[in-house]
Amino acid sequence: MTTKPFFDAARVIAGGKLTQEQVDKLNAVVDDLQPSGMKTSQVGINLIVSFEDLKLDAYDDGVGVWTIGYGTTVYPNGLKVKQGDTCTLGQAKEYFAHDLNRFEKAVNQSVKVSINQNQFDALVSLTYNIGEQAFKDSTLLAKLNKGDYIGAADQFPRWNKGGGQVMKGLVRRRAAERALFLKK
Repeated sequence: MTTKPFFDAARVIAGGKLTQEQVDKLNAVVDDLQPSGMKTSQVGINLIVSFEDLKLDAYDDGVGVWTIGYGTTVYPNGLKVKQGDTCTLGQAKEYFAHDLNRFEKAVNQSVKVSINQNQFDALVSLTYNIGEQAFKDSTLLAKLNKGDYIGAADQFPRWNKGGGQVMKGLVRRRAAERALFLKK
């Protein structure tokens, strides 16, 4: 889909030129209007919540990141979770839905090859845990985008550390994500 007519119309409305700030805002509108791509299945949601235990009181995730609900570290309003924060079950579910949408968008925008639902779910689970930028910069994504699906799958176990230490929970999570990624 070409966005040139959209930006041409915006330039006419603005009197001929757009500032960089206006372009950035229009790009955000265009992003919101474009098809959102794949969505996480119930299998993927179950995988994520099986590792992101529900906590209604903020807790240190083991490496100094305050977390609440189902692994939320940043509220939908952009503020970071901090010590002493609490939430209701309803809020935890809202935060999870917001986070899930954010990580689905990151996977949809970053993956340039065809993937199946299980692969998508596994990638969203990984991204939910490591963050968008780490996923975008990962060797896993680079291998995947070159069509090396097995090489990408073999990268999951490498993401097993928190604070420089191998964590048993991450070893289990990466094994589950890898298995789902390889499932037809």
